[in-house]
Amino acid sequence: MSLFSKLFKLFLAVVLIPMVPLVLLLAYYQIHLKDNILETHANLAQIVSSSLNQHIEDLSWRLSFAQNISEYLQQKKDPKNLLQEALVANPDFLMLAVLSGEGKELYRVGNPDILRQLPKIDLTADETLPLLAKAKQLSVSSFDVTAGRPISEFIYPLPNGDFLYGILSFFSFLARVQEQSIGSTGHIYIMDQAGQIYTSEYQYKPDFDTAALQKAFSRSNRLITQLKTPQDTYVGAYAPTPILGAYVAVLQLKREAYRSIYYTNIILALFLLTIATLSYFGALTFAERLGEPIEALSHAAQEVSHGNLDNKIDEDIGWGEFKGLIASFNKMTEDLKDYQALQLRTQVSEMKEQVFRAVAHDLRAPLLGLQGYLHILKSGKITEGEKKQYLELMSQAARNLSALLEDVLDVSRVEAGILAPQKQKVDVAEIVRQVVDTLAPVAAEKKIRLENNVSSLVLSADSKLLQRVITNLVSNAIKFTDQGFVRICANEAEKCYFITVADSGIGITEAEKKELFQKYRQLHTDRPGFGLGLFISRQIVEAHGGKLEVDSQAGQGSTFTISLPKEKK
Repeated sequence: MSLFSKLFKLFLAVVLIPMVPLVLLLAYYQIHLKDNILETHANLAQIVSSSLNQHIEDLSWRLSFAQNISEYLQQKKDPKNLLQEALVANPDFLMLAVLSGEGKELYRVGNPDILRQLPKIDLTADETLPLLAKAKQLSVSSFDVTAGRPISEFIYPLPNGDFLYGILSFFSFLARVQEQSIGSTGHIYIMDQAGQIYTSEYQYKPDFDTAALQKAFSRSNRLITQLKTPQDTYVGAYAPTPILGAYVAVLQLKREAYRSIYYTNIILALFLLTIATLSYFGALTFAERLGEPIEALSHAAQEVSHGNLDNKIDEDIGWGEFKGLIASFNKMTEDLKDYQALQLRTQVSEMKEQVFRAVAHDLRAPLLGLQGYLHILKSGKITEGEKKQYLELMSQAARNLSALLEDVLDVSRVEAGILAPQKQKVDVAEIVRQVVDTLAPVAAEKKIRLENNVSSLVLSADSKLLQRVITNLVSNAIKFTDQGFVRICANEAEKCYFITVADSGIGITEAEKKELFQKYRQLHTDRPGFGLGLFISRQIVEAHGGKLEVDSQAGQGSTFTISLPKEKK
């Protein structure tokens, strides 16, 4: 993660974390604010419903003329004149009629258009008439539409046992209600439980989903949180009316009803955007100020890790504490450079001494032997059998010298990085067989079982180098095993090939394992060797991209494992 990213996140965290409670509080407030807005709509709907109830209650005293009509009927007089006068006095009465106690029409007056559309009234099948006569109460039915106007029927029991029937127009009441509004899109609607809306000619009637309205009216909660039309979404509330099956609904466009909330959200979003922008540029500014000296120090530290101590940092790019840090870093590299030169001289001296000590003895012994044998041969005082024996011993000493010098040269090649394997397809079983054939006499001489458990296993490697590693491991195993076995195995896994050389020898302690693969280190000086074989073997295996590892305990034998990765196809 870059310095800029870290600073940017830090600035945002410092500013935004204290705002989390504020945002949560604001969200809680907005939820309740929406409910409060809808409660306002519910209160208005209830007020209109109360007004409608008052309008119907006023109808009761407006029917005071019903007493005169009852007297006319008792006197067998025609009450049409009284009915006509009542129509004139009450313009919202569209029609009046007198029904017998059984519910049959006796007299009627009213608007000719209404009378033509309305058949003769017969309510003999209406079971509610006896109840109305007994209760002597006014009954107002649900809304209907006649001549494009919302109307309602009412029945009023007369003292003589007959009924006054009328059709009441709610057009004037509806017009007064529809004059009221909330904002520019909030209106009051009178509608029935089927979702039919009663409007005047001039009121816009949205295309509400009737099923959604019915569902809203069926809930106990009178708040309407969402009511969709093909164009917009409305919110509001409703209230039941004293008219059977009729409701007052106050509905407003959602975007207007919640406008204050939306404005608050926009302001909050702009505020957060402003914070993010300021944090971005603040982090960018600080990153530029901090980044240059830090980047210079990081680059210089990488150079130092790679051994380059000549890289200096310009102290002018630093500021504040960075200037002192850069100066200290430059001083440190100078001191390290001097120390490195001193240490290098010391190491070279120690290495020369170490190589001399390690090799001198092994070089001196065969050379002294060669000199002695030459002196004897020159004397001429030996038999032909002794001469042949001495020549064989001189040949063995020469081979030992050659092997020692080859190992020393291989160490030089390894350290110079020029010991590169020439890979080709090789059969491990064939290589192991050659190693076993070569070392079998040595194992037989010590009465050690040399076991070859390798079947055909083909892999990509340098045949000569791999044979040298296996030969060295088997030779060492025989050397440090006094009785028992030396076993060679090979197998493969999903990603690697494994070659193991196990023995029942003297084993290796944990302390000895740390020095096992170091050059010129012999763990047991009483055994022949130069201390280079395992070092070179590990280098050869690592040059193949693999690993050479050992698992051993003192007195319990050792197992050396060569793991070589499979080449990707």
